[in-house]
Formats: sequence, C-alpha cells, structure tokens
Amino acid sequence: MDFKDKLSEYIEMLGCTGKELSEASGISAATISRYRSGERVPDTETENFANLVEGIVHIAERKNRTDLTVQSVSDAFAPYVRNNTIDVAKLQENFNVLLTVLPVSISELSRFLNFDASHISRIRNGQRQPANPHEFAAGVSSFIARRYTNETQRNIVSELICCKPEELSDYSSFQSMLAEWLLNGTGKFRDYMSGFLEKLDEFDLNEYIRAIHFDEWKVPSVPFQLPTSKTYFGLKEFMDSELAFLKATVLSKSKEPVIMYSDMPMGEMAKDPDFPKKWMFGMAMMLKKGLHLNHIHNIDRSFEEMMLGLESWIPMYMTGQVCPYYLKNVQGNIFSHFLKVSGSVALTGEAISGYHTDGKYYLTKNKEEVAYYKKRAKQLLSKAYPLMEIFRSEQAQTYNKFLQDNAETAGNRYYILSSLSLHTITDELLHQILSRNNIPETDALQIRQHVISQRGLADKIMRHSFITEEIPVLTREEFGKYPIVLPLSGMFYEKDILYSWEDYQKHLRLIQDYPKQHPHYRMTENPGSPFRNIQICIHEGKCVTVSKNKTPSIHFLIRHPKMRNAFENMSIPIVES
Repeated sequence: MDFKDKLSEYIEMLGCTGKELSEASGISAATISRYRSGERVPDTETENFANLVEGIVHIAERKNRTDLTVQSVSDAFAPYVRNNTIDVAKLQENFNVLLTVLPVSISELSRFLNFDASHISRIRNGQRQPANPHEFAAGVSSFIARRYTNETQRNIVSELICCKPEELSDYSSFQSMLAEWLLNGTGKFRDYMSGFLEKLDEFDLNEYIRAIHFDEWKVPSVPFQLPTSKTYFGLKEFMDSELAFLKATVLSKSKEPVIMYSDMPMGEMAKDPDFPKKWMFGMAMMLKKGLHLNHIHNIDRSFEEMMLGLESWIPMYMTGQVCPYYLKNVQGNIFSHFLKVSGSVALTGEAISGYHTDGKYYLTKNKEEVAYYKKRAKQLLSKAYPLMEIFRSEQAQTYNKFLQDNAETAGNRYYILSSLSLHTITDELLHQILSRNNIPETDALQIRQHVISQRGLADKIMRHSFITEEIPVLTREEFGKYPIVLPLSGMFYEKDILYSWEDYQKHLRLIQDYPKQHPHYRMTENPGSPFRNIQICIHEGKCVTVSKNKTPSIHFLIRHPKMRNAFENMSIPIVES
C-alpha cells in the first residue's frame, strides 16, 4: 500500500468523490487527482497535507463518523507521506536490524517492492538512500506484516520494536507500528554479538577441563536398564526422556555419530534446578566417549536468544567434535518437532506449537525403529546448512584450502585484530622476535613459511579488493599487562611468542608505512580493543572467520546471513584504560 491507496481507501470509506474532497479541503481538483493517481505525494509539513486531513475529517463529521479525527487520519497517512525531517540513516540502520533478526528473503522482498535486490542491499548497508523514506518503510512493513505472522516471528518483532506481541495480531496494527519503528525507532541487536565474542576470547579449554575435572571422568559401563520402547507425557517425563537418551547413547557400544534436532521450546526445562546440569553432564560424557555430534540448531528465534544459545555451546565446539547446522526457510508454525538419534537409540517428539506440555516424546531401542529414525535424521541433515564450519589442527589442510580459494574471491576485507598482522612484518623483525624467544629452528622455519604464505594471500586479495585492518594500539602500561603475541593460529601453533615493547613499536611503524607500497591496504587504530586472543576477518557479503590464537587454536567460518550481517554491522565494545 502507498499514499494513493490510503487516500482511495478513505474516499471509498466515506462514499465521497474527488470533487467533494476538493471542496471540503480547499485543495484544487487537479491536485487531488494527482494524489489519487500517485503522481504526487504531500509532505507532512505542508499546508496541503493539513488541509487534506481536515477535509477528510470534515466529510466524516457530516456522515456521523466520529472515529475519524485529525490525529487518527494524520497517523494513518504518516507511513505513506513525505517528511523532510526523517533521519534516513536511522531508517537504514533499523532496516538492517530488522533483516538481521528476521530470516527475511531479500529476493522476495525486492520482488514485493519492485526493487532490484542489489539496491535493497545498498540501502541496507548505507550506500544508497530510498527516494521516499515513508513509502519505503510502508512497503517493507507491509511485506513483513503479511509474511511473518507466526507466534515466534511476532515475538521477535514485538521485542525489537518494544510492544506486546498481541498488539501485532492484526495486519493493520502490525504494519503501522513496524513502519513507525523503522522511521523513528532504535535498533538494539548489536550488543548481542559481543557476549559471544568475549566468552570465546576468554575461554581456555584446558582450564575448563581442569575446572570441571573432565579429564578425570570415566565413561560408565554399568548396564542401564531401558525398555525397548517407552512413551513420555508431560514436562517432567520429557526431561526424563532426554536424560534416558543420553544415558543409553553413552552406555551403548556404538560409536556412530549422533544427530540432534529440536524446535521444541526449552525455556521451561531450563528453569528446572537440576535438569540443565544433568543434560550438560550427559552431553560431556558423549564427547568423552569420542562421539561426533551433528547438531541442527533452531534459529527461528530472536538474534539475542540465538547468540545466547551459541554461547553455551562454546565448550563443546572447542572439542572439534560438534558440527552446528541450521535449516533454511523452515515453513509452518503449527507443529513442533524433536528428533535425536544415536547408533542404538532414538528419541522423537511432537507437539502443537504453544502446547508443548500436551505433546508426546517416544524413546526406542528397537532396531527396526532406530534404523527408520536414523534414516530420517540423515535425510534431515542432508537438508541442513552449516551454521559454522569449525577447523581445529586436524582440519588444517581443509582450512588452508579454504583460505587459498577465498583469496581469489572479490570483496573487501575488514580485520579486527588482537595482535599485529603477519603479512606486514619484515623478515628482519620476525628473525629478531623468534631469536629473542629462543624458538627452535625447526619451529622457526615453519613460522617463516607461514608468514610467506600470509603475504601471498594478502597480495592475492589486494589485487582485486581492499584490506582494512583494525590494529590494537596500546600504551606501555597496557602492553605490560597484556603483551602482544605473534598471531599464529593460522598454522595452529599454540605456544606464546611474545613481542618486546621495542618489537611492537617497530611493527606498528611498519604497518603505518605499509599503505605507501600497497594502495589497497588501509589501517585504523583501536586504542581500546576488548579482545586479547581472537582475530576477526569480515569478507564483505560473503563470510566471517573468527580465529582463536590458542587453547586450542581454532577457526570458526560463518556464512549464515543473519550472523554474518551482525558481524558486518556490530559495534565493538571499547575497553576503557
């Protein structure tokens, strides 16, 4: 809907003609005609707009329509008229936030708005402005209000625009409230990414293992008596069934991978004082047994909830035994499903959305049934996409191949670094640092080869794209507390090789001079980076790589649009010195 449609709606509602509206408003019949045809749209601050609203209200009063007031008509027109005071940057920011928290198809939205998809993307990232901000906001909100109407999606939008979900229950309210938020609201998703990154930055797998005594645990071998099959009803029994599945999987002889999927609500189970601890222990025991887990995450939820959920999985991701996936374009908001399958046991569940406790879970060890559910789980996994690809030292060859292939792909790169970039260091300075740290010659040779490889990758990228690096600039006092180490996660080298203050200063000067010989290189100084152990590479519009330097060295490759876009638009928290 746009301004001309809204005007026609009022004319039809009041049963009047264009001429009658012209007489009631004092606006010429020709101007009214242009408004109705869409040739012209009034500005909110003009006399014509005020007169048009008053004309509609005057006709309504003659026809005893007391529900139409100057305020209500002005508000109804607001999403569709021009406003010279609109903050377009805010509209672009909010539009980007909306597309980040909801799984919106850009191609479908562009068809709905009759825009080119690339133009939508440029509006989103601030490279273009919509010609008519009100009309753009009205069109986007109309698309969302028509397409994203299930309970989960309404909850996401209501949380974003700070209203109650029930206020979005009808199309008109949904559309108008969302349009108003797009034009004047405040986006609020950006802090959610920082919690995930900060936990990843601080996480030390060895310390975690020692803290929970994981290395002292023994996989139990006591027989676990489980009937061939059992049906569970009610929340308490649902929790029992989950724990029974974990026990049966750990105690079985099978080493087959485990496939797990659920779009069931977990909030009520999480409130139980004991269940989360028992569930985490069971998951840890599966990892201790050496099982590989393929976990299909349900991401049809708010961005905040998704990131908080991923935070809790960090210890398991660090083991390299968990592969996270997600399903694209999951349709349907009536049924909730649950499916977990290991080599010898399967747990399945079903419920009507919103009535989880009235659903049913079913656990079975019957070979024929397990085979059926195993086949079903593999088929589901075949339709899933990697939420993140995780590379540990065992996948070094695969990771290096990705880097080589990715360097050929156009697209500007933005690096957020906790150390200084290897491709900018000279052989002389590298030799000094390695010698002062007493690095064995065999290790030193491998490090030199790795640095040469990093230079080659950077040169390849800068042939077609720009590299911008955000460099940590520390005071001498800060450097004393948090000395910089050579970033060698790319070669999965986990020993600390420390810069001296003099080394650090020399390398900083090299980076400052680097753009003189490399016109496709830019650097920006960050005097308050909160990260000490991770490097972030944002390949614009393609992917994000988060690399952790040690304990263990690990790389997360993220292609999922919602997460990738959050990285591209996040505000890195600044640590005050």
